[in-house]
Amino acid sequence: MVALFTGMRLGEVLALRWSRINLDGKVLNVREALEQTRAHGIRFKPPKSRAGRRDITLPDVLIDVLRDHRKAVLELRMQLGAGRLPEDALLFATIDGGPLSPTAVSTAWADLAGRIGIPDVTFHALRHTHASQLIHEGVDIVTISKRLGHAKPDITLRVYAHLFHKDDGKAAAAINAALKR
Repeated sequence: MVALFTGMRLGEVLALRWSRINLDGKVLNVREALEQTRAHGIRFKPPKSRAGRRDITLPDVLIDVLRDHRKAVLELRMQLGAGRLPEDALLFATIDGGPLSPTAVSTAWADLAGRIGIPDVTFHALRHTHASQLIHEGVDIVTISKRLGHAKPDITLRVYAHLFHKDDGKAAAAINAALKR
């Protein structure tokens, strides 16, 4: 749900810390990403680009889900005798608080998608779905680009141009409205 309602990349979701989420302010801060390579294993790194360092406003539905998730995490920690969450606790972590493997999460997602009959829906498709929903609702391209962490709006346009309506009726309506003033 975090990926679907924020458009974050998998590595950004897995690097997200509770200290970077303000549930009352309804915003999260993307400040790092998780990557997994053969050479370095699992490690934290800066976002993909300078624009990847961003603040994302959260919809109410996600706030509710995150509150429930935090409560479940805290209850599990109490049952295990692990105590409070550390200041830098990850939102999604192993039982001992370490980072999840991006490769393992991608594999688990693919397995789940295959079992429920949507094998072509990758984790990254959640990001595309998010952008598509915003375009459909008429959100401007600059806002979408910033939300996705693209360096420039033209990157967003190149990827999603096919989703914009081909009808220029809004342009004609704008001209009509301007002439009536």
